[in-house]
Amino acid sequence: MPKQRITKEMVVNAAFEIARRDGMEQVLVKNIADRLGCSVQPVYSYCENMEGLREAVTAQVRSFIREYISAHIDPNDLFRSTGRSYVQLAKEEPHLFRIFILHRRRGISSLDDLYQAEAGAHIAEGIADHLQISLERAKQLHLNMLIYTIGIGTIFSVTTPGISADEIYAQQEAAYETFLRQALDKRN
Repeated sequence: MPKQRITKEMVVNAAFEIARRDGMEQVLVKNIADRLGCSVQPVYSYCENMEGLREAVTAQVRSFIREYISAHIDPNDLFRSTGRSYVQLAKEEPHLFRIFILHRRRGISSLDDLYQAEAGAHIAEGIADHLQISLERAKQLHLNMLIYTIGIGTIFSVTTPGISADEIYAQQEAAYETFLRQALDKRN
């Protein structure tokens, strides 16, 4: 049987699966080689350094999460279902969620920078239109929910044996209602 040719894509995919199952700290050359059934040499040939490989894995995680969220949102309740999808992701894929949340974000020096990098103006525009509020209020509502969802999702992904999803969703809904009342309050 001819030797299998190891490609960079195979190395990154193997590293992604290790990160998914065991966390980024287990993305090691030996573990990748074991998963691919090869020596460490082919892995080293594609990895100038582990930082570059981890960045490639993080990019694959971001892509996975975009697809996951898109597949789990309800177009009729986009705002709420997006938040719930992130919490569901934290439950089903805790290692990937932590990689996504904890990866270094360069060029971020304010919450506005973070919002632009993570959400973008089109989402705030959709919220403003749906709720009939100003773009600025919609953006603030969405930012509040992003911060809250990231926090509660992180708690959810690191607790053992785990907080019930119903309890997390109820807490998330209470936060949404509070933030929504604030966004709709004409006195602000």
